[in-house]
Amino acid sequence: MHFYRPPGKIRAMTFDLDDTLYDNGDVILTTVRKTHQALQQWHPALAGVTVSDYEAARDQVKREEPEAVHDVTLWREKALFRVMLKAGLPHETCHQGVSEVMSVFARWRSDVEMPDATHRTLGYLAERIPLVAITNGNAEPEKMGIAGYFHFILRAGPDGRAKPAQDMYRLAAERLQLPAAEILHIGDDLTTDVAGAIANGFQSCWINPGDRDLMTAPDARLLPHLEISRLDSLMTLV
Repeated sequence: MHFYRPPGKIRAMTFDLDDTLYDNGDVILTTVRKTHQALQQWHPALAGVTVSDYEAARDQVKREEPEAVHDVTLWREKALFRVMLKAGLPHETCHQGVSEVMSVFARWRSDVEMPDATHRTLGYLAERIPLVAITNGNAEPEKMGIAGYFHFILRAGPDGRAKPAQDMYRLAAERLQLPAAEILHIGDDLTTDVAGAIANGFQSCWINPGDRDLMTAPDARLLPHLEISRLDSLMTLV
């Protein structure tokens, strides 16, 4: 544990999910592969669709409907719809196809092997202070067995713009009925989690299991209050 700023009182903690509470790398690779297979298999007209075709549709949505990117599930749905429409499928068939392909996505997106250390740490902390999840992603804590540790869960899209925007940070402080300065946000991303938390008045903890050098990291904008390499280090703070 390394401190960069003087720590303040901690009366609650908010957590990013992906790559903070668990390793998300293999999960994403598997999910993308399974979802693309489902897309190609859903209708003969889609058998030749490539990953590049899907990425082009995502880019088109981003250009034409920029607000959609704050909700990554909606963004994916809109991209899939465009891919199917371009393949010549009727609108009604596209809607049905999107629903079925997204059900495959949802099946694999939360197929996470949750570390024992995460359960142990969240369980310990939840007995002492309120915990909140704040995620830009679409993993479902309910399916991963960790939802019970959190007072509530905020998701980009339904609960506001994606981090580092102020929406979910401010909503978390409002619903906790605590000053932002007494909430510690923990996350792995130096932009969305560290810079976002600091800009919104939270204390910030950067989890860095890969042993990156903060002083040379190209995405480092603001110093966190502290840096940890192990999640269970947080148990020493409360």
